[in-house]
Amino acid sequence: MFGAPHPLTASASPLVPLPRRPLDESCRVRRWYERELGWPTVPGDPVRLAVGVRFDVLDVPAEAGHASLRRLGPGSPVAVRGDRMRLLVSPGSAEELPGLLEWLEWGTLALDLIAIGAGGSMKAPVPAEAGGAGGPLPRGAFPPGSLGPVGSQGAAVWLRPPEPGCEVEASLPTLSALGGTGNAPDLVRLVDTVATHCHRVRLRRACAQPPALRTQGQ
Repeated sequence: MFGAPHPLTASASPLVPLPRRPLDESCRVRRWYERELGWPTVPGDPVRLAVGVRFDVLDVPAEAGHASLRRLGPGSPVAVRGDRMRLLVSPGSAEELPGLLEWLEWGTLALDLIAIGAGGSMKAPVPAEAGGAGGPLPRGAFPPGSLGPVGSQGAAVWLRPPEPGCEVEASLPTLSALGGTGNAPDLVRLVDTVATHCHRVRLRRACAQPPALRTQGQ
């Protein structure tokens, strides 16, 4: 009457833990950014980084961004996605950009320069440390004038990856660096250089258009 428990009853015992499912790539990426870097992410898939907390972003044409890399410190992270480059700058820089462009006399021109600040987000490049293939690009893989890393197919990758254990804020271009004594890159010089090359890219593209299209755009 009181025999051994039925096999199905034993397997359903709460004392037997369910097997763990392996973390997918999205979970590994999110965990790497949140635990290794301390960067907040936005809920959802694919993983997106919250902007305006640890950094703001200048989203520029890749050609203009590449020409402006000399204005960045060696530890300033830079990401690329297709024909766009994303330069990480100090938090609050997005709010300063319109006034800064006016002061630099770039305010009246239509520049392909997008600032992302508090409340915004950017797609998280897949770091090699998290098990993905989107690690830093090898030297020479992104020559001047190119439109982005070959084979990226719209995936965001790090050109200059962030380093775990390092405070990213100390390496980011900031407005307070103007006339200061610190080692942070100067946001004013960076924006002026980026704006100059954005304007050059725009003029070159306009000159490459057929005459009929140029007339329509005027």
